[in-house]
Amino acid sequence: MADIPTLDEFREECLAFLDANAELKEEQKQFVWGEGSDDVALFEEVDREKERAALAKAKEWRAKRYDAGLGWISGPAEYGGRELPRSYEQLYQSLEARYRVPEQGFFGIGLGMVAPTILAHAIPEVRAEYLPKLYRGDIVGCQLFSEPGAGSDLASLQTKAVRDGDEWVITGQKVWTSGAHYSDIGEIICRTDPDLPKHKGLTGFVVDMKAPGVEIRPLRQMTGGANFNEVFFTEVRVPDSHRLGDVNQGWTVALTTLMNERASIGAGGAGGMGMASLTRLAELVRHFEVADDPLVRQQLMDVYIHFQVAKYTNQRAMAKIKAGQMPGPEMSIAKLSLTNNLWRTANFVANVLGPRIQANTGEWGTYAWSQLLLGVPGMKVAGGTDEVMKNIIGERVLGLPKDPGIDAKTPFKDLLVGTQTAG
Repeated sequence: MADIPTLDEFREECLAFLDANAELKEEQKQFVWGEGSDDVALFEEVDREKERAALAKAKEWRAKRYDAGLGWISGPAEYGGRELPRSYEQLYQSLEARYRVPEQGFFGIGLGMVAPTILAHAIPEVRAEYLPKLYRGDIVGCQLFSEPGAGSDLASLQTKAVRDGDEWVITGQKVWTSGAHYSDIGEIICRTDPDLPKHKGLTGFVVDMKAPGVEIRPLRQMTGGANFNEVFFTEVRVPDSHRLGDVNQGWTVALTTLMNERASIGAGGAGGMGMASLTRLAELVRHFEVADDPLVRQQLMDVYIHFQVAKYTNQRAMAKIKAGQMPGPEMSIAKLSLTNNLWRTANFVANVLGPRIQANTGEWGTYAWSQLLLGVPGMKVAGGTDEVMKNIIGERVLGLPKDPGIDAKTPFKDLLVGTQTAG
């Protein structure tokens, strides 16, 4: 404990590193309608060549951070961490936000969801193999959960893993996989025993995304871009050492990942309005001369108030995580609040703009909002649908009876499982 620097000492260490390796951001200019970019898309559309270049820069920065002792500040020392309190991690993030550094979104899933699951459920050798590489940015991780016939009802997944000696052979399809095309490893949940009920015959694995039999295809969205992928597995071999947790205990593994996922998504957006700031929305209604309309004013404040309530609710949940506790079902509240608030914002803007949001006239601050409007449905699905979030809140927060539709006794092979063929 004597080796732990004070927060002030750690601040000086961080600033010395950042000053030596990055430039301070320019002071943010006050928002002026019609100036700068009017992009408000939820999902940035980037061509693959530019994406590869950005990923290379992101990895370079991540490696610098890690080699300076700032890559995994709160992590265990045996896996490359610094073992400092989470408050030190938060301090570094707040300081780095002041500097111009390469985009770090490439690592969001790997570090926010996959790495915590590996730490919690993998054997020590696998932790030692992958955790330092993930936090240094040497490799990128993705999450392989949803399937065409098992999205919201994850326990109905049909991708199977069959044991063959010291290996498992995986065959099936996953869908909506962010970053699969540039990922090196993936966390996958497979069905390993169809004779058990659907929640009890699952097992998690770490799979090599470059292994023979892995095929990745871009998935086109209604925004026009392809931020997600569908991934096909044809007899892909995974060593048993790369199993996460015990055989047929994959539902526990999945819950670890999902709670971290909802914490990551909720923390990233429930606390603030971001691209749809109150200032931007206020300038929107002024520009189109509806600022004096009492209904518009009421709707605008309704959007603002809901974001503020989400912010305060989210702070309580994040305080629990900072205290070293696992994220719980309350993170479902943060995720549900985020998507509801984004949907509320998109509808408000659509009401103000009318036909301007449907046809591109070239006018600044009009058609650009269509990307937000078309992107919100994707957010309502990502990390668990709104309906799933409501069930979790009802059952685990409010203590209401479980959904009667859940079959906890019938073997999965005897259930009528709907299937869907991807086009």
